[in-house]
Amino acid sequence: MGYAQLVIGPAGSGKSTYCSSLYDHCQTVGRTIHIVNLDPAAEHFNYPVDMDIRELISLDDVMEEFGMGPNGGLIYCMEHLEDSLDDWLDEQLENYLDDDYLVFDCPGQIELFTHVPVLRNFVEHLKRKNFNVCAVYLLDSQFVSDVTKYISGCMASLSAMIQLELPHINILSKMDLVSNKKDVEEYLDPNAQVLLSQLNQQMAPRFGKLNKCLAELVDDYSIAVFILHLSGRQCFHLASSKFLMLKSHTHGNTSVESHVGIKIQIIPWV
Repeated sequence: MGYAQLVIGPAGSGKSTYCSSLYDHCQTVGRTIHIVNLDPAAEHFNYPVDMDIRELISLDDVMEEFGMGPNGGLIYCMEHLEDSLDDWLDEQLENYLDDDYLVFDCPGQIELFTHVPVLRNFVEHLKRKNFNVCAVYLLDSQFVSDVTKYISGCMASLSAMIQLELPHINILSKMDLVSNKKDVEEYLDPNAQVLLSQLNQQMAPRFGKLNKCLAELVDDYSIAVFILHLSGRQCFHLASSKFLMLKSHTHGNTSVESHVGIKIQIIPWV
């Protein structure tokens, strides 16, 4: 059985930086991972790329040949990847052993992991190839600067959870850039009533019922985030332990409901 980690999140949330840091950390502790670039628009990498979608198709070529913009071109590239799963992807996967750990650095166009089925079908193909897959959703820590941004980030994350139906972990990235970390603490384990009160203070009264539903949704699904401070080795050690522990658990075909808000026990790294 192979193991795969799908790194997703909005553009600019630090996915590639996370992949680079995870690679460096695994090198330090003597673990081996293989990082795969799934972004056809990527240009520079701070980690060795073991598999690259640009060998199949690139955004620049699509935009030049079909006259598409960057968003439409990216969707076209990913749909082409979907059409090539049985050919290009299977050929690439033959280069890896059954117990290898692959980390897929995904593009940041949000519809790819919220409602367009490309990544979902990609995941299903990996499962058919006997890969155990989890999703890592990165959210810029600036999203917890106020309650409306926090709710927006949670809704995007929940959409990805439901769309992909994978064991799913949310991470706040770029915590080292937050000047006042006390502002973040109240969102680490949010209370529905507190969220509702803050929403009602910032929004017009006519949104009261909507605010109540949103606050309860976040509370019901236990959308918790784990602070990731890339300059803090201990914190990154704990975060990466959560993901690499996937080797010790088989999720099988369990539905998404059992994974949303799951409390994952941290196991020792070594």
